[in-house]
Amino acid sequence: MTATTEGLTGLERRKAETRREIIEAAFTCFAEQGYHATGIADIAARIGIGHGTFYRYFENKRDIVEHVITDLIDRIVAALGAENAPDAVSTLEEYRAQTARIGTALAQIFSEDPRVASLLLSAAGIDDAMRERMLDLFATTTPLTAAYLEHGVRLGYLRADLDVEPTAQAINGMILGSVLAGMRDPAPAQQERLSAAIRAVMYDGIAAR
Repeated sequence: MTATTEGLTGLERRKAETRREIIEAAFTCFAEQGYHATGIADIAARIGIGHGTFYRYFENKRDIVEHVITDLIDRIVAALGAENAPDAVSTLEEYRAQTARIGTALAQIFSEDPRVASLLLSAAGIDDAMRERMLDLFATTTPLTAAYLEHGVRLGYLRADLDVEPTAQAINGMILGSVLAGMRDPAPAQQERLSAAIRAVMYDGIAAR
């Protein structure tokens, strides 16, 4: 994860870098040890800072996990911007290329950093509030995926009779399944095979004839 420090003073840049280092350390600790088994001492020790330094940036462990999860979500959403936005294509061929780009971007996020899937899948067990946040996250992916499908139906390169919402849920289910499979076998070649299989199902099942 990276954050821009452009335009900051030297002191502000150092503070931003320290904050980023704490988040990265917490991310690793939560993914490796689990949220409940991780203490502030574990996070601080990983980057060689004192408790006092930690508390200058974050209130407690629950505060920092919110920032870690937010960073993860931002990374995933970033993969869906610009040329990968729902209305960025206008033909089935462009849609195929777009979904391939999205599949590759998501596969890279999950395969290049095993902490991502581990933390996302365990976050619901932190407490009731985080469980609701994760459920809300998965719920909000349905209208996002549906926006791609609705655009394709409107332009005629996806089936006119497509039942958009459950189709979006099914696609997201396949993506989640590939994430779970990737935790068992994170090899890039296997992840690409899964991504290609998902795209094939999507094309064969929902493309206009």
